[in-house]
Amino acid sequence: MIHGTLFAQANAGKTVLMSRAVRFEKYGDVDVLKVEDVEAPQPAADQILVEVVAAGINPGEISVRVGAYHDMWPATFPSGQGSDFAGRVVEVGPSVTEFAVGDEVVGWSDWRSSQAEYVVVPADHLTKKPAALDWMRAGSLFVAGVTAYVAVRAVQPAEGETVVVSGAAGGVGVTAAQLARNTGAKVLGIASERNAAWLRSVGVTPIAYGDGLEDRIRKAAPDGVDAFVDTYGNGYVDLALALNVDKARINTIADFAAVQKYGVKSDGSSVGSDNEILAIVANEIAWGRVSMPIAAIYPLEAVREAYTELGERHTRGKIVLSMELPPDAGRQGAA
Repeated sequence: MIHGTLFAQANAGKTVLMSRAVRFEKYGDVDVLKVEDVEAPQPAADQILVEVVAAGINPGEISVRVGAYHDMWPATFPSGQGSDFAGRVVEVGPSVTEFAVGDEVVGWSDWRSSQAEYVVVPADHLTKKPAALDWMRAGSLFVAGVTAYVAVRAVQPAEGETVVVSGAAGGVGVTAAQLARNTGAKVLGIASERNAAWLRSVGVTPIAYGDGLEDRIRKAAPDGVDAFVDTYGNGYVDLALALNVDKARINTIADFAAVQKYGVKSDGSSVGSDNEILAIVANEIAWGRVSMPIAAIYPLEAVREAYTELGERHTRGKIVLSMELPPDAGRQGAA
């Protein structure tokens, strides 16, 4: 299904494909976000044009939008938004041989552009979508999936060990906790009490956050904690050190000040930006070896509402934008 609108470009006499896309023209709260009609990008020789079906949203995009990462990754205005997406190939550059028109793919954009009806990326930013993987999970997979994979890989859990994962019900945390569990390690997942039953259902021992957390972890792990994956920040690296976890086996994706202060690891999506890793995680989810809950689905036009919900930081799993929902569809419930 072609989402975009065709129109005759003024004074050029050629047909141009238009695309709805998220844009913002200055740093700020969700009210700076808008959906505009823009000209769909054209693929270069080694690139592919994908018609997007679903695009995930991530906390890091909030930080970019409010200007928190300006010194490291400044925005160029007007800016697009988003990394995650899944969709169908509609055009390939002349040097591309591994994909064809009609292929269903999962991928990512390095250019803050995935929250749109069409996105152009290099061929090595894509992998084929497993047939058993639904569109919503496929579209929200990249950032959370590869980040979880490399964060767990960084701390090298082994059978019989104990691993703690903070933010274990969030988009990265749910995947990281299950990948660590799949190594044979005992996984303690820090989350709210309302997520305890779900964590137990996937083989993770829930540990409620809040006062007394260190004591609860020590009680659940009387032989000590071997590794710690921090997906939340907010002092969890200090907790890992208090639990006598070796710095070489602590990985945080959120507390960069602690990385500088203590020398712990910080493997995240930049390390995991690899289509082979993406393919591994896609297949883990497609075949049920890892469960990725979808907290909510919004139409593209409700991007402000989607980020408002994400910003509350109480989401279990992922929030996704669907290009196939009508603009007035509103929030669709958890799946």
